[in-house]
Amino acid sequence: MITDLFINGEFKSTKEKQNIVNPSTGKVIAEVSLASSAEVELALASAREAFDQGPWPQFSLLQRKDFILKIAQGILDNAAELAQLETQNTGKPIKETTFMDIPSSAKTFEFMANNFMSYLVNEEIEVSEDAKSRLIREPMGVVVLIVPWNYPLLITCWKLASALAAGNTVILKPSSITPLTTLELAKIIHQAGLPDGVVNVINGSGAKIGDELCVDKRVDMVSFTGSNEVGKQIMQYSSRNVKKMTLELGGKSASLVFNDVELEVAVNSCLASIFLNQGQMCTAMSRIFVQEDIYDEFLADFVEKAKRIRLGLADNFETQMGPLINDAQRKKVIAYIDKAKAEGAKLVCGGRIPENPELKNGYFFEPTVLIDVNVHSHIFREEVFGPVVLINKFSGSDEAAILANSVDFGLAACIWSKDLFLAQELAKKINAGIVWINTYGMFYNQLPYGGFKQSGFGKELGKEGFLEYTRLKNVILDQSSEAKPLVNYWYGF
Repeated sequence: MITDLFINGEFKSTKEKQNIVNPSTGKVIAEVSLASSAEVELALASAREAFDQGPWPQFSLLQRKDFILKIAQGILDNAAELAQLETQNTGKPIKETTFMDIPSSAKTFEFMANNFMSYLVNEEIEVSEDAKSRLIREPMGVVVLIVPWNYPLLITCWKLASALAAGNTVILKPSSITPLTTLELAKIIHQAGLPDGVVNVINGSGAKIGDELCVDKRVDMVSFTGSNEVGKQIMQYSSRNVKKMTLELGGKSASLVFNDVELEVAVNSCLASIFLNQGQMCTAMSRIFVQEDIYDEFLADFVEKAKRIRLGLADNFETQMGPLINDAQRKKVIAYIDKAKAEGAKLVCGGRIPENPELKNGYFFEPTVLIDVNVHSHIFREEVFGPVVLINKFSGSDEAAILANSVDFGLAACIWSKDLFLAQELAKKINAGIVWINTYGMFYNQLPYGGFKQSGFGKELGKEGFLEYTRLKNVILDQSSEAKPLVNYWYGF
């Protein structure tokens, strides 16, 4: 297991260390190095020099593709170890890391390697008889990637594959809570033979090193995924020296279930949409609105199945829901539930720490369902980031759209209906960056992902996500025999 920082092609141990805890057991599983200002400076200088003077920008696109494919293969070659690490570090059930997170991480690199060259085709535009322009896509330069704790490796790969394919050099900062798979990825990158300084991985809390990373003039772009609160702080940091940013922030997503659905499919899908990864997802459908004619039947089936979800240690393949990331997050969830009940919501399922003695040392919490939630209450409008869902009713599609749009976030939404015309018309009215119809959580490498409103700006994945890591240059060639009017204007003076 790699526990050191990775800077300028070398693994570096630091004096300051941090314990990493397994959320299932509460036990320390690793001690990792923490970056100080000195390591941040080394990473900044390394990435800048690698872009300005190193061989990486001079490599052909085919050479770049080869490196990216090596990283994809390295992830696959180490898939079992990475899955175990991700499970131990995050509390994700091993079934999810084995069959979802790790394979998807490798596929992200593989897809980008096989497609980025088609995204870099330069466009030529005839602007007049004698002049033409070439629009050229270039790398941004030095890119800082800041990754959250809920999908440490997968979101790292979303960002890193595009950033490298575009030709950038990178400083990657994982969450200091969950750095293990990102540090292990550094070993894979090192073994792939990327030139020194192209990728630097530094572990540390955002409160201590975020300012230095985001403010520095040597950084051309910051890509952040995380909470709305921290995203705003990063915007403040970065504003002190102008640079490009992409932000994928929180969500309070809505699932809209219409009368004509296959009830079992809708219930099962809605369960996954909120209780997958213990509800610690930006796209969690934490507000479910059900058309009134089927509301009672939907609620009864949903609650009955929620009560049967198997909580357990994350390394057990039978576990459906593991622990929350830490005790602080569990206390936050409990505080939101207490506040919701004080504001009139009715608790119909969960809302407790499980009594199972096997789980007593971990940060477990039962799947929780609230009803009769007031639209003005805190839990209706604010992101909980835990296994807590509210289920309210609606009458028709106009009310459904109003309810879906009645929060500050605009990340995702689901529509469940056999009436595809209604669903597609409703999708136009929903103010969210991604709308799933009769499905949930399908992320495709060829399609962009990102939110609106307080959920941030910019895209990940697909051509659009790749182009975020490039800048567009306009090169105008004038072939006329005489100077243009703006030049002629000065003649005779």
